[in-house]
Amino acid sequence: MGPDFIAVQVRDLEASADFYAAYLGLERAPVSPPHAVVFDTEPIPFAVREPLVDLDAVDRLGWGVAIWIKAEDSQPLHDKMAAAGVPILVEPFDGPFGRTFTFADPDGYAVTVHDRAA
Repeated sequence: MGPDFIAVQVRDLEASADFYAAYLGLERAPVSPPHAVVFDTEPIPFAVREPLVDLDAVDRLGWGVAIWIKAEDSQPLHDKMAAAGVPILVEPFDGPFGRTFTFADPDGYAVTVHDRAA
């Protein structure tokens, strides 16, 4: 028993889907439910979806939630995102999960990228 699907609610579905595809290289799954874009990630599918609540009613989205994504090599990904002006919340550092950094997605969700399994 454990998580088997993760989705974040976003203001602009296509802009967020394009962001995750462009910067993280995520590929869209062949089929997605209405009002969502599911990516072909393993072992757990990740998706962006239209909101079920008023996202503008809070100061910041995702308080108390940690989203971590494993990459092949996180430093070039950081460099690409930083050069494009993506907000970097935590600069790269070496830790137990390899080279690690945190960025803010278009809706302000903090997403941590690392390149080594624990």
